[in-house]
Amino acid sequence: MNVLALITVFALAMAAPAAVAQPGPWKPARNVEIIVGVGPGGGIDRTARLIQKILQDQRLIEVTATVVNKPGGGGSIAQAYLNQRAGDAHLWEITATSLLPNHITGKSAFGHKDFTPVAMLSDEYIGFLVRQDSPLKTGKDLLNLFRADPESLPIGIATAAGNTNHIAAGLAAKAAGGDVKKLRVAVFGSGGEAMTALLGGHVGLVATPAANAIPHLQSGRMRVLAIAAPARLEGALAAIPTWKDQGENIVVANWRPVVGPKGLSAPQVAFWEEAFARVTRSDEWKSEVARAGSVNHYMNSRELAAYFDAQYAQFKVILTELGLAKQP
Repeated sequence: MNVLALITVFALAMAAPAAVAQPGPWKPARNVEIIVGVGPGGGIDRTARLIQKILQDQRLIEVTATVVNKPGGGGSIAQAYLNQRAGDAHLWEITATSLLPNHITGKSAFGHKDFTPVAMLSDEYIGFLVRQDSPLKTGKDLLNLFRADPESLPIGIATAAGNTNHIAAGLAAKAAGGDVKKLRVAVFGSGGEAMTALLGGHVGLVATPAANAIPHLQSGRMRVLAIAAPARLEGALAAIPTWKDQGENIVVANWRPVVGPKGLSAPQVAFWEEAFARVTRSDEWKSEVARAGSVNHYMNSRELAAYFDAQYAQFKVILTELGLAKQP
């Protein structure tokens, strides 16, 4: 054997172990658990069951998938369960924006850094609603009131102080130059209760996901002053101006992200990124998002991690000004 041949054989022998060591594409090998931090029937639960259906109907996974409800503790029970399974990509949680403010306000010991960001799915932007006979006709009218006398307007939100509805109201008052600590906020047990209070004149404004306004707009009982979206929504809310249309950069949404246990590998994350990208491209998903008044908004893991960091920083500032932040 000549010298060149010997060198070639040696090079191939050295390369073989490296080739064997390269990990192949990961895929789930057993049942996938879709964790939901609320009971059956809620919005996140419905989202989870739709994703379960799409994953299996379109054969995006070759194993079964089950929705596992772990309600309680403002999502902390579900998060604790997820936190116990580091490195296991056979379970993940469909969570919400509350993951961030709940950590900032001390309601949960878990924050976004305790999990692996997997994908963002959709956004549900916050609207500012008044009764049809309210003297407030535009978003600018509301800002003027927040600037002059923020205590004069009782604001209804659901379902907890410090959530995205509260954050949206605080950001609007801050944009107006008003004292956010003087906002009069009444917390109701549900969005329906807040709407009833508005119709009954017990509060003068409700901050809520904009889609909740649609039936009241159609009945002529309410008006939406502004929506905290980056661009105008479609469908029944297409004519409603955003805060950006009215000169203010106020964007606040309830989002639906997916997070996994800490320590997932790059191949594991890559598998689920692609699966969720395909879910959000499906007609069934798009139809449900439109029906719910949400906006399709896919992000991959890296984009979602950066988004979490940016949103956490913004929320912490306004929640501190509202006197609700517990994190240093």
